[in-house]
Amino acid sequence: MVSGAGELDALLRITSPTYRGGRPPDVAFGTTQTPVGPLVLAVTGRGVVSCSYDDEDVVFERISREVGRFIGPDARRLDPVRRELDAYFAGRLRAFTTPVDLRLATPFARTVLQMLMSVPFGATTTYGELARRIGRPRALRAVGNALAANPVCVIVPCHRVVEDDGGLGGYAGGAAAKERLLRLEGVIRGH
Repeated sequence: MVSGAGELDALLRITSPTYRGGRPPDVAFGTTQTPVGPLVLAVTGRGVVSCSYDDEDVVFERISREVGRFIGPDARRLDPVRRELDAYFAGRLRAFTTPVDLRLATPFARTVLQMLMSVPFGATTTYGELARRIGRPRALRAVGNALAANPVCVIVPCHRVVEDDGGLGGYAGGAAAKERLLRLEGVIRGH
């Protein structure tokens, strides 16, 4: 049994190859519960790199492989994101101010997601319009794939993209989550 902070530090150094003592992790990592299900959060020095519906283990593995290996809880960096998500779901926040780190997105997807961030709360765009706005009007499938792979859901609002014929289209969190987000933003009215 470990009795003191020094012993715990020594044990962590032996058992965890990424442990760096009292220094905060390079990537803050945790999960938050929301009205659309649990979201796995990861925050780097640049901003939110993950706000994902994916399984925590899948996100952790990807972050470890593509961003950094020193990953752990860090309330100082995670809590501001959680507070903004709580305020958004409570209807008190219309625009996220937390910086976003899109390094998990491909260069094409990054272009799509950056353009998407200009679609305001309460508005939608279509896959076709988004493709036209990035100068690739025939790249509908590629735009759809970029949105499906969005590593920062909700904050980078891929739920605001609907089909050209008025259908909701797909969403990483599922159709019910997309409908709930659009209802929260007043795009869909009624029950």
